[in-house]
Amino acid sequence: MGSVADPTTNMAKDSTKSQSKSSSRSQARTGSIQRRSTVRVGNKPIRQRLADLVSSPNLFWGTIAIIVFTLVVGSITNWTRGQLLVSVGQVMQHTRTSRVEFNTEDVQQTQMQKQAARLNVPRIHNADLPVLEEIRASLANLPRTLGGVASLDEVDRDIRVRFGLTEESFNTLRETASQEASLQLWIDHVNSLDEILRRRPLLDRQTWQRATQEGLNTQIELRFGPAEEGIQPPARISRVDVINIDNTEQFKTEIDRMVRIAGFVDPVHTVVVNRLGHETRPTFAFDQSATSATQEAAAGRVQPVRRSITVGQRIFARGDVLEQAAYELAKTEIEQFAKQGSTPRRVLKFLSIYGMVGMLGIILAGYISMYCPRIATRPARTGWLTSIVCACVFFACVLSVFDPRLMWLASITPVVLVAILICIAYDQRTALAVCGICAILVGLALKMHTGMFVLMLIGSAGAIAQLSEIRDRRTIIRMSIVIAAILAVVALFDQFIVLPTVGVGGSQILQPLAGAAAQAGISGLLAGGIALFILPFIERAFDISTGMTLIELRDPKQPLLRELQQRAPGTYNHSLNVASIAESAAESIGADALLTYVGCLYHDIGKMNKPGYFIENQSGGPNKHDKLNPAMSLLVIVGHVKDGVEMARENGLPKSLHHFIDAHHGTTLVEYFYRRAKEQAAQSDEDRTVEQIMSDNAEDQLPEEVDYRYPGPRPQTKEVAIVMLADAVESATRTLTEPTSSRIDALVRNLANKRLMDGQFDECNLTFSELKTICDSISKTVASIYHGRIRYSSDAEESKASSKKKDAENSSNQQDDEQSDKQSDKSA
Repeated sequence: MGSVADPTTNMAKDSTKSQSKSSSRSQARTGSIQRRSTVRVGNKPIRQRLADLVSSPNLFWGTIAIIVFTLVVGSITNWTRGQLLVSVGQVMQHTRTSRVEFNTEDVQQTQMQKQAARLNVPRIHNADLPVLEEIRASLANLPRTLGGVASLDEVDRDIRVRFGLTEESFNTLRETASQEASLQLWIDHVNSLDEILRRRPLLDRQTWQRATQEGLNTQIELRFGPAEEGIQPPARISRVDVINIDNTEQFKTEIDRMVRIAGFVDPVHTVVVNRLGHETRPTFAFDQSATSATQEAAAGRVQPVRRSITVGQRIFARGDVLEQAAYELAKTEIEQFAKQGSTPRRVLKFLSIYGMVGMLGIILAGYISMYCPRIATRPARTGWLTSIVCACVFFACVLSVFDPRLMWLASITPVVLVAILICIAYDQRTALAVCGICAILVGLALKMHTGMFVLMLIGSAGAIAQLSEIRDRRTIIRMSIVIAAILAVVALFDQFIVLPTVGVGGSQILQPLAGAAAQAGISGLLAGGIALFILPFIERAFDISTGMTLIELRDPKQPLLRELQQRAPGTYNHSLNVASIAESAAESIGADALLTYVGCLYHDIGKMNKPGYFIENQSGGPNKHDKLNPAMSLLVIVGHVKDGVEMARENGLPKSLHHFIDAHHGTTLVEYFYRRAKEQAAQSDEDRTVEQIMSDNAEDQLPEEVDYRYPGPRPQTKEVAIVMLADAVESATRTLTEPTSSRIDALVRNLANKRLMDGQFDECNLTFSELKTICDSISKTVASIYHGRIRYSSDAEESKASSKKKDAENSSNQQDDEQSDKQSDKSA
């Protein structure tokens, strides 16, 4: 901008310095005019462009982003490609053979031998010692019990029923009790019966069935307590010796035989049989925990079965339903290949993956730098894009390795989600490029076939195509449903192509078909749901304004807009008119019409601090600027830009709207107050006018033009450039005495040409063709707003008015141009 010397100092300088300064200023003005009227053609030399690129800070951050991207994604890809991305039960789509020779455990044969060892373990039954002891004690004490009574009638009824006593057996037992030798013989017989019962278990029906059916061992093991207690060592018996107490016929036969073997004869034989058959309870119970422990111990003693795998030996074939043994063999082959494979070749393979990922990163970076400067010029956004692509590959790989059956869901969802987020945050073209790179990276990492790559691209492209304009959340919901249906159908097509047509039954084919379609459909719904959930956080974290946010900000009930309506109603109406004009112009060249509209609503909020100093808020009466000198008026007029930016920060408006506030005037000249300042300077010199002062090369006595310009910056986007022109046109059109279509069109093109020649559009990539389209749109919109009314008059009056109109047309056009400049400055 340059500094401006104080007028009093300039007057004190000698004439030589004054003439020198005036001459330099004249030359600068001439050069400026030439610069504005010259269109530069041609490109910078290659050396200069390379120098500019190297000195740019964006190159440093871009290089860092590419390096981080290559290391992270390359490492994830190398790790994922070393995993077995199949699961047991899947129908194999390819044949896998061994790449190295190795010895490995034959898991299937080992498991078979271990299972055989488990089945050969005898089932363990624990003795119910209280039951056995009760039987022994009741029989051993019976003679003594009956020896103390004189007749059978004196015996307790329960004892008589339990033993089935008769007169004959009662008398025999009394005689046994009275003779010591007979009593000892009785006890010996009872002990013999107890030993037989300990080797002939009495079991209930369920335990008897398991004891006679389970396992391959023909014996069962009987335990009588912990070995350390030394009660009785375990014993093994044939399982045919167990007795089912619920089988009455078998039970009676076996009991009768055991009693006779023990030495009991009639009539006491019947007493012992009756006692064993009365309220019979099992004498042994199956010990599941001890049996299982013994079985596992036996299985643990089995040595693994080894087998040799040769190079080229088939592990599984296309069309096979993957079994656990083949799965384990494939995992072992991967481990052995990592150990035995050629180290140089493996290192070269790893480096090749990094190189391929790096090349894809460079391609993406080049595309972003050329077609998406919104990302390329902001290191934070570059880092965000790098992070989101790395996260996409990371989650796709980790979830696929965790459960290969969910590979469809794990791979499609992140890629489609990236496409949705980039499309909402930036534009469709960038989203398509980024998701294409993501699809390639995911396919490379997961070793996917072409159909999966096509499927990810179709899902992403379908989502992007429906998100050209997002005005509400229903757009994303509708998009999710549509792409879910598309993905499900395309997934079926893909499975019909890649699944084997022979060797697999219909039911086995139906499962992968249904699974692929379901996962693909869920991926579309899930991507849309996640996008809706995390979108507000992304907007705040990376300063991105989506259409949904802009829709909320255009609501007249927004606090800032309501305050503008109340404090500066004229400015609010002016902003609405500018918004209508600029929105149509933005649509005509394919710019962001919604962002342009919302930017217009907030571009003049700084006028709320001093609304009375702006002409649209003055409802008659004296103009406040009449009491101020031009310099003070300039501070008030220009100050609304700075005030507006501060209010935008305080109220949390997105940064994308800040540029509309601080650049909608660019560095334009406040011509009205600049003229007043020159006129006041001329009035101080009573002998000369402004023209005479300039012709005498005494311009140092006049105010500097640069001091009466807005501080800028100039518009950096097409949307802000449109707002600049629409703002000037709307203000100037109100000064036209007869706003006909031709006058409005001439006014629009005059203002557009002035700003073009002033260099205001130099930094927004606006082309001449687009500028012409914008002028046409603004002229049409403004003409529809300020349309003329039909006048009803006599033919004579019409003729007279027509002649006057022709006479005044030339002078009126010139006056309109002058008034439009003044009005534009006053309302600025």
